Amino acid sequence: MGRGKIEIKKIENATNRQVTYSKRRNGLFKKAQELTVLCDAKVSLIMFSSTGKFHEFLSPNISTKGFFDLYQKTTGIDLWNSHYERMEENYRSLKEINKKLRREIRQRMGGDLNELNIKELQALEAKMDSSLLAIRERKVRNLEERHANLVMDLEAKLDGQDGIVETGGYYESTMGLLPTGASNLYALRLYQNQQPPLVIHHGTNDLRLA
Repeated sequence: MGRGKIEIKKIENATNRQVTYSKRRNGLFKKAQELTVLCDAKVSLIMFSSTGKFHEFLSPNISTKGFFDLYQKTTGIDLWNSHYERMEENYRSLKEINKKLRREIRQRMGGDLNELNIKELQALEAKMDSSLLAIRERKVRNLEERHANLVMDLEAKLDGQDGIVETGGYYESTMGLLPTGASNLYALRLYQNQQPPLVIHHGTNDLRLA
């Protein structure tokens, strides 16, 4: 009995589909090799599986570039022209963007302003105000983070001490715990908070200054 006719349609089972692809791909490559040897033909096969895996066969008597050059010469189709045009278009676009950015930088530094009308000057001023506000906010955030880190570091070191020296000794102890280059304002504030209140005697009344 002969082999039954196979219905040509997509194989739904992924495993069976991959097995069939591998077998038939190898069969095609074998036939291409036979054509190359028996008929001195130049054969090129390019295949992509359903998973995107690339497979290629090229006759050993020709290079990939030589094959495409031969295709262009025979068909009269320029395969690279459209690609070159897209590259040129992309280059022109990037060049124009770079030109605009350089001009905007010069304008923000006070140059090339004579070319701008009132609306463009107002727009430039608004951009600069927005940029300055963003810079200020970023600096404030950085300072707040640095201050919080210094406070946390100082509190951790103070927690590790056995005790706190009263009055003047507290200031020196605190200064020694601050990281190198840190602001002395925090230590001074802590020192002032530890000072005893000042009492001024006036007759029978005492005036207490915190």
